Amino acid sequence: MFDDRPIAYGESQREAIKTAWNACVAAQPALFNGQVLLMTEGRRVGEMFRGRYSATDYATFLHFMRHGEADGQTRNGFALAGLVSSDGALLMGVMGQHTVNAGRIYFPGGTPDMSDVVGDRVDLEGSVRRELEEETGLTLGEVAFDDGFLLREDDKRCAFVKIVRLAMPADAARTLIMERISRQQQPELADIHIVRGAADPLADRMPPFQSAFTNWWFAERG
Repeated sequence: MFDDRPIAYGESQREAIKTAWNACVAAQPALFNGQVLLMTEGRRVGEMFRGRYSATDYATFLHFMRHGEADGQTRNGFALAGLVSSDGALLMGVMGQHTVNAGRIYFPGGTPDMSDVVGDRVDLEGSVRRELEEETGLTLGEVAFDDGFLLREDDKRCAFVKIVRLAMPADAARTLIMERISRQQQPELADIHIVRGAADPLADRMPPFQSAFTNWWFAERG
């Protein structure tokens, strides 16, 4: 659910956040200090996950993720579109050079923002669908969504992966997505990387949560 109370970290680290953000913008001028949602508490309840989110600016969010001390509750709770091709490969985005995660490889998706707040609820289902369209150009009618999410957790992240299935092989899917994002004025993705097994040659460019999910996915499927 959404909680409109401010995040204490932003106040206690105000000067450090400002200094770090100025350095980030100097290196990557396209960065925008918009509002995002940071999970301030969350836990599993059986097959459900219940979380509480508060809004903060991107500078505060980024500083906490890079420099903040994990407190067991405050985490980036975000949704990803786990794209699976008809021939069993995973398709991941390669982040563009103008983004804060330039060159990193992971599923399309991202940190929720205020557009994902519906009433007092944070709609991760809607977030993953929006991010999928924005990043890849795929329309919702071109894919099939599995029910529910798969969850990968660490001390600062809850990655909610929605399995999204494509009715075409990986190479054709990559060609289609690359054609779609070539029409975008400033695409977030620079490329689409096809992953056909856990021993992927570019695994060192995946964040730990993505590598862990990839290893688990292919291990489950032999």
